[in-house]
Amino acid sequence: MEQKGLDFGAAPPRGAPRRQAWTVSQLSERIRGALETSFFDVWVEGEVSNLSLAGSGHWYFTLKDERAQLRAVVWKTDARLIRFRPKDGLKVLVRGSLRVYAPKGEYQIQVQVIEPLGKGSLQQAFEELKERLAKEGLFDAGRKRPLPQLPRRIGVVTSPAGAVIRDFLRVLRSRYRNLDVVVYPARVQGPEAAAEIVAGIRALQRVPSLDVLVVARGGGSLEDLWPFNEERVARALAASRIPTISAIGHETDFTIADFVADLRAATPSAAAERVVQAKEELAARVVSLQRRASGSLRLRLTRTRARVAAVTSHRVFEAERGRLHTSAQRTDELMRRAEAGLQRRYERSRERLGRGVTRLEAFRWQRQLAGQRERIELSRRRLLGLARGALVARRGVLARALGKLDSLSPLAVLGRGYALVWHEPAGRLLRSPADVVPGDPLRIRLAEGELAATVAAKVPEP
Repeated sequence: MEQKGLDFGAAPPRGAPRRQAWTVSQLSERIRGALETSFFDVWVEGEVSNLSLAGSGHWYFTLKDERAQLRAVVWKTDARLIRFRPKDGLKVLVRGSLRVYAPKGEYQIQVQVIEPLGKGSLQQAFEELKERLAKEGLFDAGRKRPLPQLPRRIGVVTSPAGAVIRDFLRVLRSRYRNLDVVVYPARVQGPEAAAEIVAGIRALQRVPSLDVLVVARGGGSLEDLWPFNEERVARALAASRIPTISAIGHETDFTIADFVADLRAATPSAAAERVVQAKEELAARVVSLQRRASGSLRLRLTRTRARVAAVTSHRVFEAERGRLHTSAQRTDELMRRAEAGLQRRYERSRERLGRGVTRLEAFRWQRQLAGQRERIELSRRRLLGLARGALVARRGVLARALGKLDSLSPLAVLGRGYALVWHEPAGRLLRSPADVVPGDPLRIRLAEGELAATVAAKVPEP
């Protein structure tokens, strides 16, 4: 790249009274403008050292070779797009632009792309993630679960428009027509594919009675298959409660998903064959057992018939057959006699039933009911008359008792003009003027209410 000259200002004219002076900030600004304009897009090769991963998500490290070193920074927004994490001592090729960090007077390269030398970034990221997940135990054989022998419902995460799902369904239908397949449509290539694959794996966890979960796509380059090498896809497969099958690419293609899944199938078609393999083996075993059972049963029947024929050919059984025939004939005769006797009893019962019906009709039940109703009505009228008489007599007795009670009531005396007087402070009935003194309050009860009064004076008796 052609280097531009650095112009820090025109020289002062001869005879000037004083020289022009730059401040540190001004000089740094001029240097930064010159560098950032001249080196805005450069590729630099070097060895990573002093790598620091800040809590803010930015990366800081130094690029060095045998004779020089250069500080480098990767901002958080760019770090998300880098598929592997560099290490100290790793030789890399970076692309970025020079920037001046004015507070320290240093220049540094702002990195946007990092490629490991000798390996592609995808291959480097693949190996790093594989090593890390292997250390966590996600590839251990002990955590692999066996597939169910007779699955009834299968979930598939794949593209609904590709040939993969058609081949998968064709193999299943040719071997097991009653199998239920739930397909979650997802992109299997591109930057959005990993998120859709993870969403499909998690969504199928909520499908009831799902026996097997298959993640499938056709072959392709490492870039094409990369969604299945992402950590979030691997962890979603590891967290699945349903046994998983990874059917990605061709037989020679391997992804991180292949190592995490419970079973790795070379191709999607091979995955379909593996799902129904247990059914075919079981069906073949059932057929074999049926043939063995049929052969064994036929052999036992043949031997049993031969023994029975040998035993029944003895003369003792001939005499016994004669007695059996006689008993059978006697049984038939008794059956005919029993049927005839039952028929006669049936006829006699029908005759008795007819006579009973005739007598019942002659009894005239309605007339009997009418007589009973008339007697009941007569009794009801008599009881009603007696009750009324008793009620009148009781009312007379009650009226006389009320008259006596009224004549004895003190209220009746008050009605004749008398009054009751209480000494209010003592709350007792007065019977003598000696019980009060002038000024005492009194309460007087009349026939129709009460009065409050005060003793004015005592009047002597005449």
